[in-house]
Order: sequence, then structure tokens, then C-alpha cells
Amino acid sequence: MKVINTLIIFLKNKGVNSTKEEVKTKVSERKPIENVSAKKRMQNDVSDTEKQNKCPECGSENLIGDYERAEVVCASCGLVIDENLVDMGPEWRAFDHEQRDKRTRVGAPITYTIHDKGLSTMIDWRNKDIYGRDIPARNRAQWYRLRKWQRKIRISGATERNLAFALSELDRDSSRLGLPRSVREAASVVYRSAVENKLIRGRSIEGVVAASLYAACRRCNVPRTLDEIAEVSRVSKKEVGRTYRFLTRELNIKLPPTSPVDYVPRFASELGLSGEVQSRAIEIIEKAMEKGLTSGRGPTGVAAAALYIASVLLGERKTQRDVADIAGVTEVTIRNRYKELTEQLEMGVTL
Repeated sequence: MKVINTLIIFLKNKGVNSTKEEVKTKVSERKPIENVSAKKRMQNDVSDTEKQNKCPECGSENLIGDYERAEVVCASCGLVIDENLVDMGPEWRAFDHEQRDKRTRVGAPITYTIHDKGLSTMIDWRNKDIYGRDIPARNRAQWYRLRKWQRKIRISGATERNLAFALSELDRDSSRLGLPRSVREAASVVYRSAVENKLIRGRSIEGVVAASLYAACRRCNVPRTLDEIAEVSRVSKKEVGRTYRFLTRELNIKLPPTSPVDYVPRFASELGLSGEVQSRAIEIIEKAMEKGLTSGRGPTGVAAAALYIASVLLGERKTQRDVADIAGVTEVTIRNRYKELTEQLEMGVTL
């Protein structure tokens, strides 16, 4: 109000007659002055530098960020495009995991594989304080009660109990399948979405966990067959497939068909085949896909047959029984795929 009255007096002195409503309108139409902090300006400078994705000298897009010298350099002509970049990382360095844990000042990152996302506290089972000293005997009963109540408080409500059990089951299945951390996180997100949309009722937790794990494997291009998922999850293959189709339909999950190429590295590694055999098998599969020979065929059978052909061509021959056991298919399937590939691609390989 004081600002508006001051403006009216100023305008009258200048010979301009304006009402209070007109002054208010003019003041509201003015753009507010942005109060940009120093940190925000530094972040804007960094983003502006990243937007310069072309060299002004030669037009090359091959730029290298040399963060030791705080410069952005063109790899083609050597021009220093920008310098004095701001390092947004920590001011300390660590040379091993233990040193990093000691110097870091933040907690563990959020993870979806724990029911509370890893944000709650935990009282250690060892009777020691933060300095490593033993807790006096007179206080141990109190610590025991605190631990007990802490466990009860962490899991409160039916939804959290469901998540705690399901995510521990998911972690167990993932460990048995040897899946990476990214797949576990993706599977946890799928299961949480199913819980939020109330799709769990009437279905077993193990079945939904197995279906979530199968969907995450396909999404992250770390394929596992339904038979492998069913074997570790104590659920039938039929139930896993039915629950998977239900989740993809209800959660609108769009997943492309599994490619036989995705299975080649794992099968080759378990068979002890070289990288040359893997590359040759992938070439065979790509040629077969161009001619439409993989359409309607199981990806594991095609991958196994391609590996068998490549091993014969490069002199690292494996028996059909060995390849079939690793791929989880029958020898008849390998022979059928083998004949189709050799005849259609005219490879001239004999059994």
C-alpha cells in the first residue's frame, strides 16, 4: 500500500493524474525481478555449456569434457570451447569404498527394493555405541526394547506387510537368477504399481512377484524364460504367464518381443564358447531375422541353433545335448531350427 501511495504522489508531481486502481494494475503488470541465487546461476552456466553441442570452429559434435582442467574441448580440431566449468560434485576424494563411507555426508540412496524405500532408521543388533564402545549392562534391556519396537514400527499396516514380504521374495528370486540391481529395481516398481492399483487381491504374492520379475527382465533386456522364473519362484509356469498377461494389460505395459540375440551371450558363456562364436551366432540370427525365419519360433531355440552352427563352423563344436541343456529346449527343437537355418541361409553345414 505504501508503494502504491508513493507512486501516486510521484505521478502527480510529474503532471500525470492516475487513480489508485490504475496504479495497482500497472504494478501487477510489471514482471517480478527474479531472485537467482549463486548456485542457480552456476547450474544455468553448466546447462548452457552442455547445450553447446557443436564446435563453433569446425562444426563437429564430438566434444570432450575435461573435468580435471574444467574445460570442454573439440576432439576434431582441439578448440577449447569453454573453460572454468563448475564442478558440482563433492569437494573430497575417496580411493576405496571404506574411505567413501567415512567421508560422505549423506545416507544411502532411495531404493524401491525395500518396503520403506530405505528411508527409515535401524538399531544395530550389536551392543555398541557410535564410537564402538560397549553399552553398559544396565542399559541393554532398554536397547532390547527399543529394537523390538523399532521392528514393529517399521512395518505398520497390511500394505507395508505385503510389500515387506513380497520384496524379500523378489530379492531371493533375483539372487537365484543372478539378476543385476537395475532389474530388481524395475521389478519392484512394477510390483508397487500393482499394489497401488489393487491388482494383488485374489492372486498369490509369489505369482505377482514372479510376473513382475519376468516383465522387468524383458524391459531391461536381460531375458529369462518363463521356465527359469517358475523354477525359482515355486509357482507354475502357467500361473506366471497368466499373471504376467494380466499385469501388462491392467498397467498398460508395452514390451517388445524377446529377440534371440539377447540370449546368445548368456548361453555362450555357460557353454564356454569364445567371443568369435558369439559374434558369428549373432550374424546368423540377424540374417535369419531379415528373411523372417524367426517369426513364430521360440527365441531360445533359435539362439541355441545359431550357437550350435557357429560352434561347428569355427571348430569349437558342442554336442546338441549340451546346447539343449543350457538353453532349456529339446534336441529335436535344435535340429529343426538347425535345418531351417542352414537350408534357407545356404550355409552348407552338415551334421
